[in-house]
Amino acid sequence: MLKQSYVHGASPIALRGETIGTNFDNTVARFPDKDALIVRHQKVRWSYKELQKRVNDFAAGLLALGLEPGDRVGIWSPNCSEWVITQYATAKCGLILVNINPAYRLSELEYALKTVQAKALILASTFKTSNYLEMINSLVPEIAQSTPGNIRAKILPHLKFLIQTGDEPLPGMFRFQEVLELAREKDHARLVDIAQSLQFDSPINIQFTSGTTGTPKGATLTHFNILNNGYFVGEAMKFSEIDRLCIPVPLYHCFGMVLGNLACTTHGAAMIYPAEGFDPVSTLESIQREHCTALHGVPTMFIAELDHPGFRDFRLDTLRTGIMAGAPCPIEVMKRVMDQMHMSEITIAYGMTETSPVSFQSSTKDDVEKRVTTVGRIQPHAEAKIIDAHGNVVPRGTVGELLTRGYLVMQGYWGNKERTREVIDEAGWMHTGDLAVIDDQGYCSVVGRLKDMIIRGGENIYPREIEEYLYTHPHILDVQVFGVPDEKLGEVVCAWIRPAPDQSLTAEDIYNYCKEHIAHYKIPKHIRMVTEYPMTVTGKIQKFKMKEAMIGELKGSGT
Repeated sequence: MLKQSYVHGASPIALRGETIGTNFDNTVARFPDKDALIVRHQKVRWSYKELQKRVNDFAAGLLALGLEPGDRVGIWSPNCSEWVITQYATAKCGLILVNINPAYRLSELEYALKTVQAKALILASTFKTSNYLEMINSLVPEIAQSTPGNIRAKILPHLKFLIQTGDEPLPGMFRFQEVLELAREKDHARLVDIAQSLQFDSPINIQFTSGTTGTPKGATLTHFNILNNGYFVGEAMKFSEIDRLCIPVPLYHCFGMVLGNLACTTHGAAMIYPAEGFDPVSTLESIQREHCTALHGVPTMFIAELDHPGFRDFRLDTLRTGIMAGAPCPIEVMKRVMDQMHMSEITIAYGMTETSPVSFQSSTKDDVEKRVTTVGRIQPHAEAKIIDAHGNVVPRGTVGELLTRGYLVMQGYWGNKERTREVIDEAGWMHTGDLAVIDDQGYCSVVGRLKDMIIRGGENIYPREIEEYLYTHPHILDVQVFGVPDEKLGEVVCAWIRPAPDQSLTAEDIYNYCKEHIAHYKIPKHIRMVTEYPMTVTGKIQKFKMKEAMIGELKGSGT
């Protein structure tokens, strides 16, 4: 009988049956004087003991305001020390932290806050082109006539508290520092009582999915979900208290707050933020000056660092490991990261917000080919299987939809049982919507999205396969392949290509490169040379936007 596409991450290391607050306090007890948080753009440098005091003060301050366990607290801010304090403080007092994308505009902010009925919002003043204070005052004009803690917003009736991270007193808002100083002895005593009653299966975090298809959905995650995922991700990188992780990825996303923060605090490692948002120079400077041993990022971030004109001026030989995730990595980029950035033990991670997020990860010992052609093997205590269109498990080596199950699967989408039932079946399997294949050694390769699969004249085409081939062209820096409608064939292949610096390529060059080596139906019919791709704030490439732009262009040309 053929071996089935099912894997289980059996492990002798037990799951952590504790809350985030308990785990954090245990780490502080072990490493009180070690560096916990370094935020270079804020000139912050705190030990674990110093961070713990701020976390406890802010948690007690939130209780003093009148917030109760189970209330939802939004945070709308780029990377900063206040973000970390809020993450651990809300966990300690049983509040549910709602991560709000720093790139959200008014309608998206309103949707998120309404969906979860947020009682409080912590916000920065500005970030890049976003003026958060102007936007929140536009959405809630009552703020100007309100006193802090007494907002009565018609459009957001549940919102009572606004806490801004700036120092200037503003109408209707508490300053973050004020809340830190607000708590009294009784509030600290209540915080201790709450810690004793909190359950690790309680929801602690709501993260909104990207919403590329329909409105965003709030994935609801527990202490147990994200604490254990952060811990085992750290284990995969062989983290310990001597590690120092550079975190240029956004905290509002699982990549930052789980693979970054929780991977560190479960191991006593240091969290280091180079800047509010990603900047290659700040990242390289931070690695050098803070002697970082690990670095996280999506492939586009690593490419920006490697290709920066001053790259060779930085000493990066303290680096050892880290995570590259969010998109496939070209093999040449991986080789450069391992060699030129000294990251011989860098890992690849795969997952989704709904699974806390990592379900597969490569090891520090996997060879280069495994790190670029697969997403590694199943995480400890997780399960995965590949199914066909009828729901049957397929043999090893067969493409199908990837499903995952275990401690890492979310509780559901906040307030939306119907959408939850669409992705989590009766047996507890999370349907990822990704097309994947598991080989005989248990390595998983993700070949594309179920919805991204191109069907050309009845032929199933996986964009990743074509991308992998085009990456072998010496003058191609990056490539994205997707389908566009065609009257005759239903769909045809389209490729957007970023040529390497100082290289010129034509569509004819690409066609000639493909015609002798891949099947004719896989050769892109439409080829465009571009300098950049539309991306999310986390650095994920948005193929749906390319597809929309291409459809508009083809309609305009009458093609």
